[in-house]
Amino acid sequence: MSSDAARTRVLSRIRAALGVSAADATRQQAVTDRLAHHPSGTIPQRAAVTGDARVALFKEMLAGQGADVTNAAGPEHAVRAIADYLEAHDLPPSLRMGADPMLARLSWGEAPRIECCFGPAAPSDRASLSCARAGAAETGTLFLVSGADNPTTLAFLPPTHTILITAADIVGSYEDAWDRLRATWGPGPLPRTVNLISGPSRTADIEQTIVRGAHGPKRLHVVILG
Repeated sequence: MSSDAARTRVLSRIRAALGVSAADATRQQAVTDRLAHHPSGTIPQRAAVTGDARVALFKEMLAGQGADVTNAAGPEHAVRAIADYLEAHDLPPSLRMGADPMLARLSWGEAPRIECCFGPAAPSDRASLSCARAGAAETGTLFLVSGADNPTTLAFLPPTHTILITAADIVGSYEDAWDRLRATWGPGPLPRTVNLISGPSRTADIEQTIVRGAHGPKRLHVVILG
């Protein structure tokens, strides 16, 4: 059975259990309205902060989830911060990254020893660099979109992942972040995948013992530019 046929079968059984029809005009209109107007969900009070307080909350929430956060006043400071982080964790001066224009504009001459490799992550890569399109201060969550600019594998395969985000792209709530993505891509389809990242990979499935790196990077380094 194809995936489309299986999906149709599952949805048909759900409709039958609910006693509704796929041709129900009222339900179809409800879906159309929701897609057109994007109604917001509940927004927590802490997401209402602005300015420096918003960036401070973003950093606090990230740090509370095990991420390392660095401020960089300009592109040259960002490169130095990335180089220092690699050295501090005894990692080779090599980074895998995508073709994101923001990453290309960084002052890589400040760290001539760093080898920049481009494209999807390879099993041998020790460190990667991505660029976030938005960050939600309410939970310290970074929004990464898939594509050649930022291949999804960069966020999951290398054990050390650095994410660059500009201070201007840090917003208060999830709803604000989604609005920012919609404003970038317009009314058409969003990128195939939007990954939400709030810290390094961790699990406590076995005997309630925290293990880092089980499903992705064991280190997350966030560089806030500006």
